[in-house]
Amino acid sequence: MNSFGSLFRVHIYGESHGSGIGVLIDGVPSGIKLTLEDFTKDLSKRKSGKIGTTPRKEDDIPNIISGVFNDFTTGAPINIFFENKNTDSKVYTDFKSHPRPGHADFSATKKYSGFNDIRGGGHFSGRLTLALVAAGVIAKKILNDFIFSSEIESIGILNKLEFDKKLENYLLETAHSGDSLGGTISLTIKNVPIGLGEPFFDSVESVLSSIIFSIPGIKGIEFGAGFKGTEFLGSKFNDCFIDKSGKTSSNNNGGINGGITNGNDIFLKVAVKPTSSIFKPQETFNFKDKNIQSLKINGRHDVAFLLRVPIVLENAVAIALADLYLQNKKIFFNLGG
Repeated sequence: MNSFGSLFRVHIYGESHGSGIGVLIDGVPSGIKLTLEDFTKDLSKRKSGKIGTTPRKEDDIPNIISGVFNDFTTGAPINIFFENKNTDSKVYTDFKSHPRPGHADFSATKKYSGFNDIRGGGHFSGRLTLALVAAGVIAKKILNDFIFSSEIESIGILNKLEFDKKLENYLLETAHSGDSLGGTISLTIKNVPIGLGEPFFDSVESVLSSIIFSIPGIKGIEFGAGFKGTEFLGSKFNDCFIDKSGKTSSNNNGGINGGITNGNDIFLKVAVKPTSSIFKPQETFNFKDKNIQSLKINGRHDVAFLLRVPIVLENAVAIALADLYLQNKKIFFNLGG
């Protein structure tokens, strides 16, 4: 389905080349100051225009249809709509019979019996991440004291220490060859209170992973020391406490024990696959002609769409944490806190 959350519930809608995309957010407390300017910073981080990103440019101006009055949230559901203006759908007409490798064209066409909107990837497009960013802006308002900091750790074979000298040429060379790049992104969240999350099925790792994997192109996630931590001895991996607040000398568990936040920074890292749409011809099956043919994809695509993913990751995680935070507050008040 297209909804996430319980007390802070987010529902996304729309298609890449339809009239627009949007998000309906339920459970937002009343009285939160919210203006169009609050969205500007985060939405601009997701925009294209830099080397390695798509030439498609949209205004991405949020149209707040409901839930805000006189610049304050009312407690009613907030509906935010973004109009699609810069679309070019003609290059997508054949992808149901000759689906693009790495895309949802084949699986979606089979699942929805061919009735799905294929243009620009339809409802499977990265365009829908705009809705996650917008909802995350409001989530961050609820998480007022939390500090989010995301960083691209690697792009293709380059690590972040090489970006200044090599990244621009690397992106241009990859674009010229008709190919694409993936990479990794880290996220740190500071000032997280102790006690968010539940053991097992609603663990913080489970909830965050659920929404993170809704971001198109995410193929892996690790918390704290992650996979590298499997090489440690237990004596090195364990995070020893150093004061009465619960601070630890290391953070190999990424700020989470038993599925519950422990008051240390949440730290996670994600793997983002290379952009699926590439301009290099690919030999792949044509389901109409029933043979393997060369597929040359045209259109406008990111060489490395992960360049625009850090703010999406931040705000998707903010959505999940806002839901966990409100759940924790509800328990606290029910217990007479």
